[in-house]
Amino acid sequence: MFRNYLKIAVRNLLRHKGFSFINIAGLTLGLTACLLIGLFVRDEKQFDQFIPQGDQIFRIYNVRTSQEGAENNAGTPPMFATTLQQEYPEVAETLRILRIPSKDLFEANAKKLYEEGGIAPDSTFFNFFPLTFTYGTPLQALDDPASMVLSQKMAERFFGPENPVGKTILFNKEAFTIKGVFQSNPKFHLAINFIVPLASQQIPKERMTRWTWQQFYSYVKLKKGVDAQAIETKFQSLVKEKVHPILKEGGSTYLPYFQPLKQVHLYSADFKFDLLTIKGNHTYVNALSLVAVFILLIACFNFVNLATAKSLQRAKEVGVRKAIGASRRQLMEQFIGETLLLTFISVVVSGILTLFALPGLNEFTGKQITFNFFTQPQWLLFLGALTGVVGILAGFYPALVLSGFQPVKVLKGTVVTDSVPGQIPWLRHGLVVVQFALSVLLIISALVVSNQVEYLHQKDLGFNREEIMFFPMRGDHLNQNYEAFKNELLQLPGVSAVSIGYGFPGDMFAGDEILVPRNGENTAVAVTQLLIDHDYVKTLGLDVIAGRDFSKQIKSDATAAYMINETAVASLGLGTPQKALGQPLLWQTWANPDSLKKGKIIGVVKDFHYKSLYDKVEPAVLQIYPDAYWKVAVKIKTAGIDHTIGRVKEVWNRFSPEYPLEFNFLNENFNQMYQADDKLQSLLSLFTLVTIFVACLGLFGLAAFAAERRRKEVGIRKVLGASVKEIAFLLSKEFIKLVGVALVVASPVAWYFMEKWLQDFAYRITLSWEVFVTAGLLALFIAGITVGFQAVKAATVNPVDSLRSE
Repeated sequence: MFRNYLKIAVRNLLRHKGFSFINIAGLTLGLTACLLIGLFVRDEKQFDQFIPQGDQIFRIYNVRTSQEGAENNAGTPPMFATTLQQEYPEVAETLRILRIPSKDLFEANAKKLYEEGGIAPDSTFFNFFPLTFTYGTPLQALDDPASMVLSQKMAERFFGPENPVGKTILFNKEAFTIKGVFQSNPKFHLAINFIVPLASQQIPKERMTRWTWQQFYSYVKLKKGVDAQAIETKFQSLVKEKVHPILKEGGSTYLPYFQPLKQVHLYSADFKFDLLTIKGNHTYVNALSLVAVFILLIACFNFVNLATAKSLQRAKEVGVRKAIGASRRQLMEQFIGETLLLTFISVVVSGILTLFALPGLNEFTGKQITFNFFTQPQWLLFLGALTGVVGILAGFYPALVLSGFQPVKVLKGTVVTDSVPGQIPWLRHGLVVVQFALSVLLIISALVVSNQVEYLHQKDLGFNREEIMFFPMRGDHLNQNYEAFKNELLQLPGVSAVSIGYGFPGDMFAGDEILVPRNGENTAVAVTQLLIDHDYVKTLGLDVIAGRDFSKQIKSDATAAYMINETAVASLGLGTPQKALGQPLLWQTWANPDSLKKGKIIGVVKDFHYKSLYDKVEPAVLQIYPDAYWKVAVKIKTAGIDHTIGRVKEVWNRFSPEYPLEFNFLNENFNQMYQADDKLQSLLSLFTLVTIFVACLGLFGLAAFAAERRRKEVGIRKVLGASVKEIAFLLSKEFIKLVGVALVVASPVAWYFMEKWLQDFAYRITLSWEVFVTAGLLALFIAGITVGFQAVKAATVNPVDSLRSE
């Protein structure tokens, strides 16, 4: 029986080549897209699954509340971990990690290379995250302040394949002993290249006991069976006692929360100052999963529509089989078997296409996803199950319709249709509407994402970011003679301005408090500190809207003057920019925490975006503070950029010959901020095209069968004088109406989801009717071309050929 079913199925596929091609092509594309998305989603959800006792580990983060609202901050004070370890018996261990922010110079075996991705954690790091060691052991690897652990890739760059344990490597000219080499795990949420002990950073004890210095990433491991919610609540109460009296007068407070380790990768997309974590986005993962389901459903709907539409061609076959004794169950088994064969072919082809497409996906996403039938036999089981599920899902209803024909009517020559005469075939029309509603939904989403991404890249940020060369200061000689270095750069004909400071747009910032005298008391207000020199405003082209810029001619500007941005005027309660001028501010300096820098506001700059457009512009205070200088910004003239860069390198080599110059451009910093959005745009556009193509394949097939079913009607109309244009419109209008209904259905759904997505951006486009009109016209055009081809083809057939049998 099975052999007979298989033989009939193969014959039927070969006999109806067009039908077979459309279904196989649609299913293959749909399954390939689903497999690729599924592989990506599976990889995203595997982060940190390898860590033992991972359900007992939590990352601590802060929810900061201010007048602007609430935001999640990954940075925490060092006292969080200290207090939890010392005062909470439910806690097994704690861990603090300090990120090493810049690229640092490493020297070994006559090689000088800059490396990034460094951290300085507590010695409990490997108790939390037991990474696999190639050489050495994690035991006591971080006990000595002069010890270091390297990733395998970094170790190979300096020492090749040999064991480097016990050897010395220079880290910014300081000697460290290598204690181990670990293997980087692509499913670990921390991107680490090297590890040095926290003790090596020589942080003053006073800073390590502060509750408001939020520079650490903190983790806590609870004892087995402990209720994390209960500990979180108790700890929040303690933080309220310690911190809120200090901060509440400044208009902002924060509370700690415990984030389960296995949620860190996917549920931290909106976290601020989270520069250490490899961040995914659960919203994007869920959206891609929905897209995969959409594509698969559309491919299945295609099969249902085409199979029921062509049921007329198999009516007599069903009648004959029933007349000679075939049961309805047997017929259903046969037709579902045909669907399974078609699905099997599609799954095999899609598996092959996935193997070829996967390297491109890995390169695009920066992942190491594998899909191998030999080393991962579970994929064969998955594909087999997929064949069964899709085959039955797509084939059940057509089999039910085909097996239900009555043999008496069929064999008497009575016309058999898959719908009641005079009534609308609701199922077929409904499936077409759903197909194109999903397509329109994706078209609108792709257009909105594309417009928002373009807005991110094109919006005026309030400063000039073009042709600004950007690099850190390195070496004692350069740090001690930065003014001379700056003056030599200014002598170069291709350089128009130079600034040195800490807090350039797109780079690192200092979040600290500024003190505002009010009613005889100093009120602390959280602000962003931009620690700059006299030429910062000039180099970036900031707009001074009140007062003046810093001046070298006025000596007090270096020690007793502040500038603020517009947002700070409101946050500090100073009224208007003009009223803010001359108002006093105080700051507890970093060099001497016991001293206060007293000064007055001399100028207000127009708000500029020193962070990404996901973040609102925050209150910022600009001040001269040479102790914090570490980055140089060189404004280069457009003409002869390459020559000027060469001259800058010459000046650098005179001041810091032991350090190679490594630089980038300021606009590159902002482009990197939106890489995830750029990739989302590309992926959404690609899968939207796939969805539209699969939907159009089905529409193409339906139009062909509709034209065939009305062949004689078309012939009669042509004989009676109907034009090709009139007949083409007659055959097309039904499908165009369905696409119009799909647009009406999809538009409010698309508006809802896109409006929610745009809420993640502090600065965003406004959803306008033009996007929906564009999507509708595009969908109608695509459908019109698809259906119109078949309609025109049918309308141009010689009526003699259509009516000859009459």
